[in-house]
Amino acid sequence: MFEQPGCVYCDRWNTEIAPQYPLTDEGKAAPVRRLQLREPLPPGLELARPVTFTPTFVLTADDVEAGRLEGYPGEDFFWPLLAGLIAVAEPAP
Repeated sequence: MFEQPGCVYCDRWNTEIAPQYPLTDEGKAAPVRRLQLREPLPPGLELARPVTFTPTFVLTADDVEAGRLEGYPGEDFFWPLLAGLIAVAEPAP
């Protein structure tokens, strides 16, 4: 999750989603790693393109971007969008 100070949608996500996120199947499949928008990327993290606004949720596989959700559409839309992103990014059995 790319965030920055003063991001009202980041604050909404932190209030509406963050408390239960680690307890969900999605949270277990894609744990949150918080990164600041204006700070350098951690070594080895490869993005398909730069992140330009917050929040942006980047799904990675072995530190390589596998998909992203840009913005926070609200609690009702976030969960199905994230589940769809995870389903597409997971390798077939």
